[in-house]
Amino acid sequence: MRYILLNKPYEVLTQFTDEHGRATLKDFVAVPNVYPVGRLDFDSEGLLLLTDDKQMQHRLSDPRYKVPKTYWAQVEGTPTETALQQLREGVQIKEGFTLPAEAELLPEAATAELWPRNPPIRYRASIPTSWLAITIAQGMNRQVRKMCAAVGLPCLRLVRQELGGLSLEELAPGQWRDLTAEELAALRGLAGADVRHPRPMAARPATSYSPPNRGPRRQRP
Repeated sequence: MRYILLNKPYEVLTQFTDEHGRATLKDFVAVPNVYPVGRLDFDSEGLLLLTDDKQMQHRLSDPRYKVPKTYWAQVEGTPTETALQQLREGVQIKEGFTLPAEAELLPEAATAELWPRNPPIRYRASIPTSWLAITIAQGMNRQVRKMCAAVGLPCLRLVRQELGGLSLEELAPGQWRDLTAEELAALRGLAGADVRHPRPMAARPATSYSPPNRGPRRQRP
């Protein structure tokens, strides 16, 4: 069985085909029969796990198992402690009231090494931006973006940094690698998955694929 960790680039669909010619996972991961665990929105970036292990895929996606996911969100404005506390306690969004989350303001140095987005966020001198670290264990549609908006902090950029203890580390956008045996054992324990599966393939260096040239892309916020 395969367990693959990918750094999904911005504006890539979390699927392997698209009738409209948009970039998909097929442009980056040339491994057959693996599928994403959960979804990462077209306009979001970062950690995506792919596997052919259906049990693991189900359990990591099921909110009953409360697998934590940490996102870095670049937002308009400067968060107040009141706004952060609202995120921690839960907020009302269209899909319902969110469960308590972890939320903190990130120091500027924490995001200094984050790769630049292409196209970049539109810079406006009159509106400052900040970065938040938000950890949730739910999977509502565009949940983190809606949570930020609910406390008056529109989200400009969203990067998933961690999933159940896995992290991107040195993976650049578009690069992927197989999980190590230690990472897989920890993930199975977290999800309560059957530990009698075959061992994962030996760890390999990060692999990168260059997507086809799709022409100029329109500017997005």
